[in-house]
Amino acid sequence: MTQTIVVLEGDQTGQELLVEALRVLQPSVIGFDLHFQHFDLSLANRRATQNQVVHAAAAAIRQHHLGLKAATITPEGMGDVGSPNAILREEMDAVVILRTGRRIPRVRPVGGVHSPISVVRMAVGDAYGAKEWREGEAGSLDETACRTEVISRRVCRAVAEYAFQHARKTGSRIFGGPKWTVSPIYEGMFKEEMDAASQRYRDVVYKPQLIDATLALLLATSGNPLVIPSLNRDGDLLSDMVLQMFGSIAGSESLVIAMDDAGAVKAVMAEAPHGTAPILEGKNVANPMAMILAGASLLSYVDSNEARLASRAIYEATLEAIYDGFATADLAGPTRTDEFTNEVIRRVRTKVEVWSSLA
Repeated sequence: MTQTIVVLEGDQTGQELLVEALRVLQPSVIGFDLHFQHFDLSLANRRATQNQVVHAAAAAIRQHHLGLKAATITPEGMGDVGSPNAILREEMDAVVILRTGRRIPRVRPVGGVHSPISVVRMAVGDAYGAKEWREGEAGSLDETACRTEVISRRVCRAVAEYAFQHARKTGSRIFGGPKWTVSPIYEGMFKEEMDAASQRYRDVVYKPQLIDATLALLLATSGNPLVIPSLNRDGDLLSDMVLQMFGSIAGSESLVIAMDDAGAVKAVMAEAPHGTAPILEGKNVANPMAMILAGASLLSYVDSNEARLASRAIYEATLEAIYDGFATADLAGPTRTDEFTNEVIRRVRTKVEVWSSLA
């Protein structure tokens, strides 16, 4: 049965890079067929449909379990369509966002960091979606701003569970955590679930740290790979910093993950962690690496050996291309967007052909 991938089209450079990623996922490249179901999540179409297209896309991801999303514009005005990400995450029942910083060949990481660092953060709740209001006379020095943040034990448990699963799979240690000493009730709930997960995964090294110590120690670590479980807001900040430590925010994919209560993955939406980069639109200079790797990551969730081999081929081909000097402008290289994709495609085809001949 052919696997369906739900394709969520976007805006500006985000859409251009999605097109590059889809070029790599063609059957003539990876050696087998995928079915793509497209939804137009451009700002214009979200406005035209009053976000109904976003709800339809979320339903398709629930049905087919895999989605590939381009970056989209979030309008700033009140009463507009807002961000599609919040709708998608809620209707997917997403609980985890995974972003992994990994060394990019020929790029010197900050602080001498070499081993991969994965940030496993909450996909919902915390500072995002919090209730906000102001009290007192507007503009006076006595005016106060308030907000009520909420996290659930279900999400805390899912993030802790996935973090330990990922650490076991990658040979990493669990590092970091919330500020449980200052917030023993709110952030302490998350720490309780981390501690409980450590008892279920006794083979995984568990080194919890307060979030402020985590930030400081990240700049001094160069040893084993790390997995950092985090609250939603903390993880948003951490993941951007970690990716940039390795050279570029366009250097890695971002996964939005839904899990069942038993800890099994039930749906994944892959995307690039960067935005729509309007200043780069139409110039053919943006780095397609993150979107290409987003496509590769989805193949690792397809239950077939050929899909897993194709996933590995894309990961290897992408990093090897950079090692051999095919770097885009953000990595101080001369390669244009389509040229980089062409080189990745050439290498993936070679690997798939050679590996198939070796059975």
